[in-house]
Amino acid sequence: MSLPLPLVRFFASRNWSLHPHQVEMLARADAPSLLLIAPTGGGKTLAGFLPTLIELADGTHEGLHTLYVSPLKALANDIKRNLRTPIEEAGFPIRVEDRTGDTPQTQRKRQRADPPHILLTTPESLALMISYPDAGRTFKGLKRIIVDEIHALADSKRGDQLMLCLSRLQTLAPGLRRIGLSATVDDPAVIAHYLARHPDPCPILHADPGPPPDIAILPTTDAPPWAGAGGRYAIPDVLAEVRKHNTTLIFHNTRAQAEIFFHNLWLANDDDLPIGIHHGALSKEARIRVEQAMVEGTLKAIVATGSLDLGIDWGDVDLVIQIGAPKKVKNLVQRIGRANHRYNSPSKARLVPANRFEVVECIAALDAVRDRTLDGDLRLDGPLDVLSQHIACVACAGDFSEDALYTEVRSVGPYSTLTRATFDDCVNFVATGGYALRAYDRYQRLKEREPGVWGLRDPRAARQIRMNLGTIIDTDTLKVRYRGRGGAPLGEIEEGFAATLSKNDTFLMGGQVVRFEGLRELIVEVSPNPNREPRIATFMGYKWSTSVHLADRIQRILHSGDFSAFPDHTREWLDLQIARSQMPQPGRLLVETFPRDGRHHICLYGFCGRNANQTLALLVTKGMEEAGLEPLGFVATDYAVLIWGLKPVPDVAPFLHNDGVHAALESWLKGNAVMKRAFRNAAIIAGLIDRNFPGKRSSGRQATFSSDILYDTLHRYDPDHLMLRITEEEAMRGHIDFGRVELLLETVGDRIDQIALDRVSPLAAPLFLEMGKVPIKGRAESRLIQEEAARLMSDAGLSPD
Repeated sequence: MSLPLPLVRFFASRNWSLHPHQVEMLARADAPSLLLIAPTGGGKTLAGFLPTLIELADGTHEGLHTLYVSPLKALANDIKRNLRTPIEEAGFPIRVEDRTGDTPQTQRKRQRADPPHILLTTPESLALMISYPDAGRTFKGLKRIIVDEIHALADSKRGDQLMLCLSRLQTLAPGLRRIGLSATVDDPAVIAHYLARHPDPCPILHADPGPPPDIAILPTTDAPPWAGAGGRYAIPDVLAEVRKHNTTLIFHNTRAQAEIFFHNLWLANDDDLPIGIHHGALSKEARIRVEQAMVEGTLKAIVATGSLDLGIDWGDVDLVIQIGAPKKVKNLVQRIGRANHRYNSPSKARLVPANRFEVVECIAALDAVRDRTLDGDLRLDGPLDVLSQHIACVACAGDFSEDALYTEVRSVGPYSTLTRATFDDCVNFVATGGYALRAYDRYQRLKEREPGVWGLRDPRAARQIRMNLGTIIDTDTLKVRYRGRGGAPLGEIEEGFAATLSKNDTFLMGGQVVRFEGLRELIVEVSPNPNREPRIATFMGYKWSTSVHLADRIQRILHSGDFSAFPDHTREWLDLQIARSQMPQPGRLLVETFPRDGRHHICLYGFCGRNANQTLALLVTKGMEEAGLEPLGFVATDYAVLIWGLKPVPDVAPFLHNDGVHAALESWLKGNAVMKRAFRNAAIIAGLIDRNFPGKRSSGRQATFSSDILYDTLHRYDPDHLMLRITEEEAMRGHIDFGRVELLLETVGDRIDQIALDRVSPLAAPLFLEMGKVPIKGRAESRLIQEEAARLMSDAGLSPD
């Protein structure tokens, strides 16, 4: 392919020339699939769109030509802005539109009948489009699909849903070509397999990675605290950096942390610098205002979460600050790339550890970035709850052949090993609900028209299925608006948090302190109240676990004993740990025991993430209970778990044998709320439980009540039911992360270093300050925690300063 003259003139007017990887993309434009890995700012999105712009330049194509799919609505908005410039200046007759959850219903309906040439969308909106009977007409001329930030989708059920949708599109438009774009891929071959139509190969194109970034830990006046995740101590230093730069992006790992930090940053902002906040729980209007202000360059700083992680081109951002340890190297790389979003221009980023241990984690992450190594999660077979939803989605569009659909599904990388028996189980589940539920009309969704051909039993069920499509299971949320029927929307808070509010309670929303006035028709009504200390809303954002790769790096650094790169306060702490005990090391498990406050404590340094460490603690405490050692409780972090009880544990090894651990965990899970929670989430995705109904939505309590009844019924009458199999898989790899526990126990074997100490060790001391261990609340919380930290560190032999 060669550039048409109008595009040549457009590039010349800006003194631009094509990068080598963009030229190569044009040369391979006819490939059935192609994965481009290029650094942030390297023009990979333009590279993906260049073949489309060339093919549409003459105006002869009718209907939809290219689908662009991204994980974020904000990214679709940004791409639309950036695409319009070359299209308009080149005078191409190309229509570009987006279709997300924010798109009005009338526009969505029109797009199916009269689609634009280029449609920018999300996995959820694409699934909706293929569920209509007119999908064949909508997609008949489709030539290309571009999956941006493919690494962010490949690790989630959203990505599995998207790939199943692509298999359907490939049937509707057999000549469809697939392009995957990413800057942070840990295993390119795995992502290529994920993108391609199985068993077709997918070429991988690597662009020049560009210069190394300018990254470091931000020097701060005060030392990080011993526990906590907010980074409040560093606000004066962060503000100083904001003043020195054009625009600074300040990333947090959760929405609640972002809200707290933004509130405290605003209170300290004596210069009245223009700053904003952006996260997914804010209203569409609030997000768009911030995005527009960023485009215009009128903000000095933006506090954000993952809502601004990916691909967005804010040209004036010249500094990224990450508050808290990044948990995964590729998350850090992605965020660093938001600064100096230009080809061959080094990005600048500073990390702010939220607590003392995170200093170690941040240094490990920086080393990994400099070494250009990324971390990857274990990718498993495609989940069956997503497949079940897809089967129902296909049925909404019309009758289907089970043989043809099975072949189609097997062309999807994550489902390429799916057996026919398992597929048939999914079809039977969607059709009847399974053996124990087949007598209930509400679960009878499909009917076999003729042998091997299925369709909806009642066509009216399509509306209900469409209303519940999607794989994102958020904690139930309620809209927040200013009081009055015309009150401006602010965003969403979790239903559980709303239930705890009384009239005149205050909380943070969009960086503002608001007062709760009441609940009207599932709307939380508030009024502004800037003069009161807020409670903090709990948001549906989640806290990542430290990746296996990063955890290994942390242990290697600790075991090396070389702490020359650390600040004095952290180096002194780590040196004392070596003097009083020893350091954890890869391939072994360090266990410390010591008395404190009349209790016997065990600290296990698992380095396998918070969820897995919690599971490890459950297994150990269960064994202790059976041995009569009277455990009382535990607290877990990403790197360790602290257990306390009434009796000493002379040898923890018997509770850590991998043999029998899986059976013990299954026994514990059967009566535990973790399984019911996993069942509820899987049942919602699979379509067994509806969350949305025409004109209303069931509350979280209603959905939980329904799922608990179903779970107990299936467990009693149909223990081999598909949903129970799915539930166990989900619980094992999600909520309890048992895979990490098994990996730890297999790696360690009998290499357990148990050390008996006469008092708390320096490395264990911060665990006593974790949430749930020291029940300190109220306005004096910070001072009391400081006093508790001082006492702990004194006990450990270290100055708290």
